[in-house]
Amino acid sequence: MPSTLLRRPERTVPATATPVPRRRTRVFALTEARWAAAATLAFLTALPLHLTGAPAWAWGPLYAVAYAAGGWEPAWAGLQALRERTLDVDLLMIVAALGAVAIGQVMDGALLIVIFATSGALEALATARTADSVRGLLDLAPDTATLLLDDGEERTVPSADLVAGDTVLVRPGERIGADGRVLDGAGEVDQATITGEPLPVVKEAGDEVFAGTVNGTGALRVKVERDACDFVVARIVAMVEEASETKAPTQLFIEKVEQRYSIGIVLATLAVFAVPLAFGSGLTGSLLRAMTFMIVASPCAVVLATMPPLLSAIANAGRHGVLVKSAVVMERLGRVDAVALDKTGTLTEGTPRVTDVRPLTGSGLDADELLATAAAAEHPSEHPLARAVVRAARERELDIPLSDGFASAPGIGVSATVDGHAVAVGAPARLLHGAGDPVSAEAAAVAEELESAGRTAVLVRRDGLPAGVLGIADRLRPGAATTVAALTDLAGTAPMLLTGDNPRAAARLAAEVGIADVRAGLLPEDKAGAVRERGAAGRKVLMIGDGVNDAPALAAAHTGIAMGRAGSDLALETADAVIVRDELAAVPQLVTLSRRARGLVVQNLVIASVFISGLVIWDLAGHLPLPLGVLGHEGSTVIVGLNGLRMLRESAWWGDRRGRG
Repeated sequence: MPSTLLRRPERTVPATATPVPRRRTRVFALTEARWAAAATLAFLTALPLHLTGAPAWAWGPLYAVAYAAGGWEPAWAGLQALRERTLDVDLLMIVAALGAVAIGQVMDGALLIVIFATSGALEALATARTADSVRGLLDLAPDTATLLLDDGEERTVPSADLVAGDTVLVRPGERIGADGRVLDGAGEVDQATITGEPLPVVKEAGDEVFAGTVNGTGALRVKVERDACDFVVARIVAMVEEASETKAPTQLFIEKVEQRYSIGIVLATLAVFAVPLAFGSGLTGSLLRAMTFMIVASPCAVVLATMPPLLSAIANAGRHGVLVKSAVVMERLGRVDAVALDKTGTLTEGTPRVTDVRPLTGSGLDADELLATAAAAEHPSEHPLARAVVRAARERELDIPLSDGFASAPGIGVSATVDGHAVAVGAPARLLHGAGDPVSAEAAAVAEELESAGRTAVLVRRDGLPAGVLGIADRLRPGAATTVAALTDLAGTAPMLLTGDNPRAAARLAAEVGIADVRAGLLPEDKAGAVRERGAAGRKVLMIGDGVNDAPALAAAHTGIAMGRAGSDLALETADAVIVRDELAAVPQLVTLSRRARGLVVQNLVIASVFISGLVIWDLAGHLPLPLGVLGHEGSTVIVGLNGLRMLRESAWWGDRRGRG
């Protein structure tokens, strides 16, 4: 990738380049959230009154409000499901809650209702926020573009009205309004939103550009090659929506058998009531036995067998800077057996840094003087490479001389006068053009060496002669190689690297961390295609990324994790989990935590099954007193709940590495 240094214009940039407003559904804009909040408030108000022995008229109506507010939606959904000849566990839980009321366990039933209502509200919020981000992605493309007519006249038109064959003018600082190809002009375009490349890319006649990317210094005349509906940004939106809709929802373990379980409990309860009645038993006795059966066989303990370990694991992960969006996601994480990683901003820091300072023979400058001279010339520029040079000089605590006469040229570099010397900093291929002297040959050789090692080479020229070469690269995150090795052990196969960056830089970085499967120069659809290809082979792929260009792959993957600090809104909302602190090493620990939680789920299901089976057999074969049945049912619920809370312990996150926090 050519390296040039440009100064961004200091004037106010057009409105098209202003930050895109974030679409975000408010929590209480959702009816599910409002009803869940009402149910929770009523329950929390009634609970202390009930526990302190207040009269029933004080807490009874409040519990009734909790039942009505939190239960009417799942009850209605369950009834609608019955019309489709299906029976879901939500309706069964509503019936169980009402059954609890019938035998005086009002508080237990209300708690069950509140848990279900809150879970439904969180699911609705996650769905709405994802839709917000998908719609907000369309705001990346500007609303208007400058259309050039055949007679040379300029006309401002909606970007959505552009068609293939139109010619548009893109001024410095503007967002590009269409996918197309540069007819003339030169500039550097920040296209990180589309390709993920960490540095702006030089665009000249014949180069392709994408809608929603930002032009730097230099005007471009672009011929539109696609209609608005086929822009890369529009295709990203379509891919995310399609992947979100078609990805089969992974259910919790118990939900996989909920239909048969629900139907079985209902039929068994009716049989327990009807059969003794048919053989002459009294109505009250038959009803009491059936109600006892339904209570002891209800899935409360089974639900709690599943949820506390997963919710506790979510809380534990949250303490360590990882946001897991649901219990389903936590359960799913433990089953991944393939990993795909983005490069820029995921394996790397996403910020270019000076890695090499190479003064040339006869320049009269040492490394510090060369860096200080380059930093002085670059100081007025806002280009990422310029900021990297200035940052490196400051980190070395060098005195940066004042400069004047600053100028920049798209595709070439910058120039300025520093301590009376004419200094130019830019792409070696441009600044060395036509030079054949030994110093220029040495500079070209050093630049080639650095570029072969995956660096971006920047030539410093003083008074017309090459003075030195700087190497700039995006640094690996701390512990990246260790993380890749840990993910390889967990998945049983090495991760693959998916990046829009150039193949040479991608291969160099992959070799440093031990990744052999490298796919570079990818557009968003290519990343999603690679993930789907691995999924079609029967793999459960974990995708880790941070940018808009990663969103389709995050949506298509079995599970997606976004890096939170610099992650785009779309990536953060599309991903199933977010590494808030940007610590890549948290990913393998999160997968391990999920597997430990799933192990506790299995333990709890065994405990719950033993209790339920024993109580049911007792009720059917003998006479199980109702209070004892309730005690056994509630006891099993408490046991599995407390067992699940073990995932809150610090050791659950660190495992055998005790003492770390």
